[in-house]
Amino acid sequence: MLLLPDGYFMQDNFLTAEELEIINNALAKLDISDDAVGIRDILQQCPYLLQFANSKRILNYVQPYFESPASLVRAILFNKTAESNWLVPWHQDKTVAVSKRFDNPLWNCWSIKGGVNHVQPPVDILNRMITLRIHLDDTTEKNGCLKVIPNSHKLGILKQSDINNFVKNNSYQLCEGVTGSALVMRPHLVHSSSKAKEPIQRRILHIEFSDFTLPSGITWAS
Repeated sequence: MLLLPDGYFMQDNFLTAEELEIINNALAKLDISDDAVGIRDILQQCPYLLQFANSKRILNYVQPYFESPASLVRAILFNKTAESNWLVPWHQDKTVAVSKRFDNPLWNCWSIKGGVNHVQPPVDILNRMITLRIHLDDTTEKNGCLKVIPNSHKLGILKQSDINNFVKNNSYQLCEGVTGSALVMRPHLVHSSSKAKEPIQRRILHIEFSDFTLPSGITWAS
């Protein structure tokens, strides 16, 4: 099984030119506003992306990071533009999307986002997840690329005050990547994204995978 000792890995040339062209053509057919920040139902809006995220090619790529067969959890399209030049403070991704609510005291902080149930699972579950962030445009410090603090996922789930203190005492790394590259990361790696200094389109296809088997009757809300 492949490990992510630092909590992240940058993969160059992840997309082929043909895949990038097909994805761009599929997205061009959608009515996506320039000020849209995160499109949580992108797989429902774009059938090709659902097919792509569930394809043998993608599942075979992420499978070496897991001990058991991996499944698609969810996908979000992030779109940073001049009209929507946003920032994300230092945080961890701590929630997952599931088909319906269930009773388990270790799964808490239930919420509804985009009409979908979200819940915070135990850290053991987050350690069985991988996030694949595919760069559909060049992603640099100037246009607000992701910043990560290596090894921070090893600290478990942190309170926001602990995250703030941790950031003050640790250095971060910029995750810059050219179009077609991808960032593989643990969801609870401490990360952030600044506003773009030179706001141009910066699209990220964010896809999550896990090999955890949910309770009977519950599915990932991909």
